[in-house]
Amino acid sequence: MKIPFVEPVMCLSVFALTLNSPLTTQYVYRRIWEETGNYSIALESNTSECAMNKSSPIFAFQEEVQKKVSLFNLQMDISGLIPGLVSTFVFLSHSDHGGRKFPLILSSVGALANSAWLCLLSYFALPIQLLIASTFIGALFGNYTTLLGASFAYIVDRCKEKKQRTIRIAIIDFLFGVVSGLTGLSSGYFIRGLGFVWSFLIVTVALSVNLIYILFFLEDSMKEPSSQNISVSWTEAFKNLFNRTYMLFKNASGAQRSLCGLLLFTMITYFFVTIGVSPIFVLYELDSPLCWDEVLIGYGSALGSVTFFTSFLGIWLFSYCMEDIHMAFIGTFTTMVGMAMTAFARTTLMMFLVRLPFLFTVMPLSVLRSMISKVVRSTEQGTMFACLAFLETLGGITAVSAFNGIYSATVAWYKGFVFLLSAVLLLIPAISLCVVRYVSRNAGSYVLLIQEESSEDTSDR
Repeated sequence: MKIPFVEPVMCLSVFALTLNSPLTTQYVYRRIWEETGNYSIALESNTSECAMNKSSPIFAFQEEVQKKVSLFNLQMDISGLIPGLVSTFVFLSHSDHGGRKFPLILSSVGALANSAWLCLLSYFALPIQLLIASTFIGALFGNYTTLLGASFAYIVDRCKEKKQRTIRIAIIDFLFGVVSGLTGLSSGYFIRGLGFVWSFLIVTVALSVNLIYILFFLEDSMKEPSSQNISVSWTEAFKNLFNRTYMLFKNASGAQRSLCGLLLFTMITYFFVTIGVSPIFVLYELDSPLCWDEVLIGYGSALGSVTFFTSFLGIWLFSYCMEDIHMAFIGTFTTMVGMAMTAFARTTLMMFLVRLPFLFTVMPLSVLRSMISKVVRSTEQGTMFACLAFLETLGGITAVSAFNGIYSATVAWYKGFVFLLSAVLLLIPAISLCVVRYVSRNAGSYVLLIQEESSEDTSDR
């Protein structure tokens, strides 16, 4: 019996991703710490091996470790950049003909292989440089963006009514927040109670169950995959997708082209900043003066994950009294405030309190996706979705690499500089939203026409 629900895939994937990310960062941090000097970190320790006194010898040592970890993360991110872009672009475009299970299976296989390799690497204490090679190989099978894009495309295929589609997407956002929050909350206890090997093994088991569900239980959203996928090569898939993307903008009117371009620019610049700075939080919390241990880092990760749920509530409540663009303004402004506050957080209480302005961080991304979908026809949604997935992959990996490099270069003289820079960079999408507001007023009648045509296309099908 086949099951037409992709939600279990998302839950298991989010659990694995949310647990694996802090595990990998802290494992690399501990390995580099121990390899750089004669200091060791005990897993059962209740405090972080961290010095707050700048005159202490260990203070200069931990600054060196911070630089090395940041640079190592940069190397891992760069190693997965090109294969991640290619695989996401090809797999998602191919899914229009071959079915959505194709990218779901491949991205799950890549994640499973990478997790299993982390188990072996931590158990046998192999050189951590091998992580760079595993990141490259794993990216050839796709990444989290590939799985997320295929999951949303699966929902779009299954739900013909817009209201039903919105509800199921909202459920995914809700599940994302709940699962990631609970996993982040418990990640520190996994490390302290089980150690890295068993924790990585739990991730591997979860991904194995996920792959089994996709292979044997998940129903394909496309009942009759097109036979064209047998004869179409990867080169042709690239050419076809590029051609459809080109025609999407070429055939658009001036108003649609301007508005769509502005919305894409706004979303990607906002995504670039928020995704790029997110891994820096763990390094910032491990270093002095915070000196957090794995349990506190788990609490912080859980609070950060709550933003998916609070952003969903914010959209639901604000939609009754304001337009989409105003919700995007609120999310951008509060995130900007949160970044500035983080730069000056020097105590545990302050670091927890700075999470409050981040409660609506995801809201601009959800709202901007909705706004973009309203300026393209229903027959162009797939092409636009592939463009978004490609830009998110490119922007995400580039952003994480760039912010890791900036943090490595500035951690010695001011640890909070990267967060101040993020607050300043968020002015770009804020200004872009102002321009979107002006352009959308002039293009309002055209957007309304597009929505009417999309409704007619949907009813015809």
